[in-house]
Amino acid sequence: MKRLAALVLALLVHLLTLAFLVLGAWAVLAHLDSLLGWLLGGVSLAVGWALRPRLARLPADAEVLDRAAAGELYALADRVADRAGVKRPRKVALRDLATETVYDHVGVLRTPVLVIGLPLWLALPPRERVALLAAAYARKPAGEELVVDGALFTLASWHDALLGSNVPLKIREEAQTTIARSSLGAIDQPGTTYEVMGAFGRLIGRVLGGPVLLAEYALTGLARAGRPRTEERREAIARRVVSEAELAELRDVAAGGYLAPIQAAALRGESVTAIRQGALARHRLTNDGVLTSAPHSELLGTAASALIDEELLRHYTRAIRGFGLIT
Repeated sequence: MKRLAALVLALLVHLLTLAFLVLGAWAVLAHLDSLLGWLLGGVSLAVGWALRPRLARLPADAEVLDRAAAGELYALADRVADRAGVKRPRKVALRDLATETVYDHVGVLRTPVLVIGLPLWLALPPRERVALLAAAYARKPAGEELVVDGALFTLASWHDALLGSNVPLKIREEAQTTIARSSLGAIDQPGTTYEVMGAFGRLIGRVLGGPVLLAEYALTGLARAGRPRTEERREAIARRVVSEAELAELRDVAAGGYLAPIQAAALRGESVTAIRQGALARHRLTNDGVLTSAPHSELLGTAASALIDEELLRHYTRAIRGFGLIT
């Protein structure tokens, strides 16, 4: 019931945004010879455009790999995607200093893209690399989650616009005081009109802000109530590929501890190959020097994982120079 209520409320929010766009287009097209029609239509279109849900975009620091130059990595991404039951990524990209790996559909064409964070990828054995991709595929939002998340973004935009910070008002008041003091009263404060319009704007904000706050509070609560179900869905997708133990091991590694040895090795000037071998040794052996478990996976053997490292060697070499910036 809560799931349905969240979806209905989110759709109402999106319909309101659509109404602004439709109203703006009608005001302009139906009153082409009216300046007022153009003004009202332009404002309505601007509001609708500003409140629209945003499409996912490729991060600015992501570098898309050519499939021909990274064939083994693309093949692994395809195998894991097939096992997880999601669309194969059309593009695989790398981020030098990002520690997370993300799978999403980006742009107007909704192109499936896998973005791999190199620091964690460099530190993982083959088995955990598969788990990392499986977890990234599992975190892809479902259709209803996209609808609700988009509505929450729109409501947050409404909130900021109607009930945002009063810092600009304080800055303007300080500027008015400075002008008055510096001119010794020769120049009138430009505050009367601004203060009237500001008060009018704040009044509108308080009148419209109440329903916005109520809708935002309700939708946030409904979305939070559906979070356990979302986590179960993601867990089920990831478990199609790897075991719960492998997912737990990945969470432990990602929580911290893997980065400091790599940063220290990079500062010592060790080669990428030495850094990679050191990372593998830390995963492979216990404190007693005993092999914990097979490092390879059904979907990625040690030889194929080494080939991927060869494909990414140039990217590793560039990335480790900035690993010291990661906190």
